[in-house]
Amino acid sequence: MFGIYLKRELGRRKKAALVVALGLALGIALVITVNSVSAGMTQAQDKVLQSLYGLGTDMTVTKARTAPTGNSSQGPRFEFDASSDEDEEQSSDRVMTQGGQALESSLVTKVAGQKGVASAVGALTLNVTKVDGSFTQGRAESSAGGQSQGQGAGPGGGGSSTAAPQVQGGGAAFDVNSYSVAGVDVGHQDLGPLAASEITSGTTFSAAQSDAEVAVVSASYAKENSYKVGSTLTISGTAYRVIGVATPDSGESTTDVYLPLKQAQTLADAADQVTTIYVKATDSKQIDTVKATIQKNISGTTVTTSADLAETVSGSLSTASDLATSVGKWLSVAVLAAAFLVAALLTSSAVSRRVREFGTLKALGWPSRRVTRQVVGESMVNGLLGGVLGIALGLAAAYAVTAISPTLTAQLGTTGGGGMSGGPGGGGGPGRQASQNTMEIALSAPVSLTTIALAVGLAVAGGLVAGAMGGWRASRMRPADALRSVS
Repeated sequence: MFGIYLKRELGRRKKAALVVALGLALGIALVITVNSVSAGMTQAQDKVLQSLYGLGTDMTVTKARTAPTGNSSQGPRFEFDASSDEDEEQSSDRVMTQGGQALESSLVTKVAGQKGVASAVGALTLNVTKVDGSFTQGRAESSAGGQSQGQGAGPGGGGSSTAAPQVQGGGAAFDVNSYSVAGVDVGHQDLGPLAASEITSGTTFSAAQSDAEVAVVSASYAKENSYKVGSTLTISGTAYRVIGVATPDSGESTTDVYLPLKQAQTLADAADQVTTIYVKATDSKQIDTVKATIQKNISGTTVTTSADLAETVSGSLSTASDLATSVGKWLSVAVLAAAFLVAALLTSSAVSRRVREFGTLKALGWPSRRVTRQVVGESMVNGLLGGVLGIALGLAAAYAVTAISPTLTAQLGTTGGGGMSGGPGGGGGPGRQASQNTMEIALSAPVSLTTIALAVGLAVAGGLVAGAMGGWRASRMRPADALRSVS
């Protein structure tokens, strides 16, 4: 009886049911669109962080550099032999630890022992400045004065003089090339600088190569300098054989050359030292707790998480993300609330026009709860219909955003800690020098099952709100009202 009457009444009031359903559908579609775009913004930010700082880590531990003393010089120093008479090609490398202050390798074990830490790996980030070129020796040439210097030359009058020798030609021409090097713990490559890349040519380091003179180069650096597997890369007089080429999972690598950690420590004269400790938490939901534990138990260190880095992303990506998070969500809430209110008012208005019907049903013996159930049932069907339409519209809008793929720019600035850029994952980590990295990201709008479930919940809620108001109105009607409505 309930189903038959429900179907008949909805069929009689198709236009009113469609208006209520469309109102709810627009609100639900906007919620789906905003949530999908927000999810796309989050994915885009993750791509930026992954491209610049890599994967496989939840946080990094570094230590800010201390301010240099007045007598110390932090600038690079190059020495060349300029005494040779021949024009010789000369080269000099300056290797310096990059970013924060060096940490003792023993701290890696201490960090790994903290509560909530699954694993920890140390890495050493270096900057190599290579200067090569040659000096060209100048030649001294003298020119004789062609005329007598009799006037003013003294009593002898008729003498002549030769002009002072002039140095002709000579000079120096040098090229300066700077690139980054990361020392990798070859026994734990799943965490640290190389974890963000895939070996697309050759092989990665083996456990037996912990102190071998071998290197892995990034794909971009290999292309720029024509390196391939088997090539030789020379740093400070040490020849390293290239055994692999690494391509980052997304974006461009911030590290050019990867060496075994011990080799990097030898180059930088930094035995048993690291600049960055990469940390993996046992539970991704407890990252803030682990961060606080490390900072409390290991004083003087700076712990940087992905959330910290996300705050440094600027550009149109950040602007769009702020709009989607604040304006978009508030707008969707406002539209959804308005849709609920309109649905409730329309349902209540429809009940008012059915005075004769409900009064007659009560006169036939229908209790108030049965009348209320009938109205709520009709509203629930309208709400579910609105949910189906809203999901369809929301999916269409999300698909349109993904198909268009608007391009957003993302700029990653610096975080705290002495002006150094910090971050989990890739070769730079918190130890990279402060810089402004700009990337272009294509925006997508993925729709998750959670978003669909939210839409269904909103549809049900909209039907209940409208049904509650209409049912309350219908339950208050009396059989006598039906008689008064008869003209």
